[in-house]
Amino acid sequence: MNMRDCPDLLEITPSAGVERVRHGWRAKCLQRLVRMDLPVPRSFAIPAAAVQTIAAGRSGGLPGLSALFETGDGLVSVRPSAVMPDWGGPGTVLNVGINDATHARLAGRIGRGNADAIYLSFVQSYAINIARLDPDMFAQEGDGALAHALRLYHDEMDEDFPQDPARQLAEVLRSMARAWDGPSARLLRQAKGAPADAPLGLVVQDMALALGPGLSGSGTIQFVDPVTGTPRVTGRFRGQHHGAAVGSGAETLYLTCDERGTSLEDVAPDIFADLVRFGVAARERLREEMQIEFVLTDGRISIIDAVRLQRSSRASVRIAVALARDGIIPRTEAVMRVEPRALADLLHHQVDPRSPRDVIARGINASPGAATGRIVFSAAAAQAAAAREEACILVRRETVPEDIRGMHASVAVLTERGGTTSHAAVIARGLGKPCIVGASGIGIDGRARTLHAGARLLREGDEITIDGSSGEVLAGAAALLDPALDEAFTQLLDWADAAGGIGVRANADTPEDARTARRFSAQGIGLCRTEHMFFDADRLPAMREMIFADKPADRKLALDRILPMQRRDFIELFEIMAGLPVTIRLFDPPLHEFLPHDREGLRELAESLDLPLSDVTRRVEALSEFNPMLGMRGVRLGITVPEIYDMQARAIFEATVEASRKGAPVVPEIMVPLVSAMREVELVKTRVDAVAAAVRNERRSDFTYRLGVMVETPRAALRAGDIAAHATFLSFGTNDLTQMTYGLSRDDAGRFMGIYVGQGVYAEDPFHFLDNEGVGELLLVGARRARQQRPGITIAVCGEHGGNPESIDFCAEAQFDYVSCSPFRVPVARLAAAQSAINSRLRDKT
Repeated sequence: MNMRDCPDLLEITPSAGVERVRHGWRAKCLQRLVRMDLPVPRSFAIPAAAVQTIAAGRSGGLPGLSALFETGDGLVSVRPSAVMPDWGGPGTVLNVGINDATHARLAGRIGRGNADAIYLSFVQSYAINIARLDPDMFAQEGDGALAHALRLYHDEMDEDFPQDPARQLAEVLRSMARAWDGPSARLLRQAKGAPADAPLGLVVQDMALALGPGLSGSGTIQFVDPVTGTPRVTGRFRGQHHGAAVGSGAETLYLTCDERGTSLEDVAPDIFADLVRFGVAARERLREEMQIEFVLTDGRISIIDAVRLQRSSRASVRIAVALARDGIIPRTEAVMRVEPRALADLLHHQVDPRSPRDVIARGINASPGAATGRIVFSAAAAQAAAAREEACILVRRETVPEDIRGMHASVAVLTERGGTTSHAAVIARGLGKPCIVGASGIGIDGRARTLHAGARLLREGDEITIDGSSGEVLAGAAALLDPALDEAFTQLLDWADAAGGIGVRANADTPEDARTARRFSAQGIGLCRTEHMFFDADRLPAMREMIFADKPADRKLALDRILPMQRRDFIELFEIMAGLPVTIRLFDPPLHEFLPHDREGLRELAESLDLPLSDVTRRVEALSEFNPMLGMRGVRLGITVPEIYDMQARAIFEATVEASRKGAPVVPEIMVPLVSAMREVELVKTRVDAVAAAVRNERRSDFTYRLGVMVETPRAALRAGDIAAHATFLSFGTNDLTQMTYGLSRDDAGRFMGIYVGQGVYAEDPFHFLDNEGVGELLLVGARRARQQRPGITIAVCGEHGGNPESIDFCAEAQFDYVSCSPFRVPVARLAAAQSAINSRLRDKT
């Protein structure tokens, strides 16, 4: 073929100027296979610019197409070749060029039945996809189907089926080019992260026939398990299968003899050995685990294509580590190849992707992992099930702080309401339990103890599976994969830590949280929410006594009962963290959260306090607020009821003294929540300093501590310069800061957030992805003003965004000191921090 006659057809040779940006990934991959001397059929690349011209109908047909049919059997295939394989493209078209003359020639060589199957397959494809005829009309198979299809095409189109191979190919190219440019294809590409106007190249390749005498057929082969990532040769070989065309004597063989049934390894060991050899070469040269598509023609191998093996999250980690250990890629590249969020799948059980899924409801995937259990509708029922050692799933309209014990007792949580930073989502992530929130398609009847999921009616005790990674609720018990915290996982994170990056701490409220944080190599605790400690059964009565006390002395008396318990909590945290920093947030929630609101609960409380029910009811009503999240909570409570913060400060300092005597010196970090004014910090600091001095005198022991502020109001961010004068660190609580900046309820926004994101009001859910332009600007302004006032001040983020890879990159660029996130998101944050550091160094080099 004279290439000067067809400048837009570039033959893929070792030295050809194939470029991924012009010709696509498939063309470039085929060139690499050709350079490896693999038996690749003659192939041609059509650049994206020519494809756009074809789609617009301005080309008048590519010159020189006839020359493509002058070798071999005179048939070609056409495949899409986008810049990235994940962007997809129109379906492959096989057997282009077959006509009556070619059919007759093939019938003499491979048999009439096989030739009929090939011709029929192309006529059906052409009629449906090119001529746009009714698919049902061309569904006939078997004897006489080819003649029927050709006659039907003539009747519908008023012309014979095209016999000119060049015309066939031109129409196929035009159809594929226009399919890529259609509105549905554009939307699909955008969903995969591709630009709407992404270019498309096309590849034209000589057909290797998989029908005929001898060992003929088509198959795929891969060399690691796509679910586990362990080395294993798998695949299928389909004898006498040529695309959709099936010849006589067709059978399916496994690749290896360790699987059931007949294997290609047994039938043709030399061919199998060659395929393995090709796979090893492709892995080394392409620097990736590949799936190879091949055809056998009378025992002769043709390598048709090679694509990156589709893999699970756990397989992606093992593959990246194995490639680095074998010296095929550098360690830093292994770190960059794994999507940080993929690590979340390795920490928990996962639904086996190979098993069937009976989906009965969908919601927001708030906490990853999967678990199977029986439905319960209350925290008490969850605790009762746990006492029977029976796995249960807590189902609520939305959870409240009193549900924490039930969440501990259950294996997963499902709520009808809520978003990614609602109470259920935050606590479940901290506990490492699967959670789906905002499942608006379900209906919960607490009294009847039933759950409506679409047309399904489920009762308490029925078994379901929660897939917190996908947001799907499954009926019954699904097959689960175990967590994959193996040596490859550890190795990847060790390499990530070696790459450096922003510090990563954990949000840990309990000793178990702290142990999890240490297991995942967190650099300390960046947020310990002390209020969760008050909901324990042995502390709640004293807390309620304090709430009902009228005098400071009476409040102190009640809190003195809690003091030793708090002290034990902090001693255990300090000992577990072994000298690593521990940031303790002082009491934050409004007091009404510790009180019952139903009549039975109020009656029991009145009895325990020995008060009239009317007095208890009035007190509860007096504490209620129209908007408690913006009411008397956080530092406002600490100033108006200072005995609470006094008790907590004493517990912290006494624990500091005791833990320091037993082990590494402890320097506690005390964080004041919900600050909006400098004076608030001054007042709290004065009392905390007084408590510190008293403990030093009483215990005759010296210690230091750091006082900081949780910046979660817009005013605190704007006045960070003033606040920094009295603080050694600022930690942005981005959950509440986002809520207050947007004026959105983080518990209710999930009801409409999908619509807002879908219509482009917000690019992403701001509770899931940090809003760099709005909330992010407050972070930058606050950090800059704080550093101007106090150059050495520590700046951090302790909201749920701290475990989000994109948010971590923002914080790293802003030169924050650390992020803090749920313990089970620490590995994700460590990998994201390393990738941000590596990318930063690459940008500096360029």
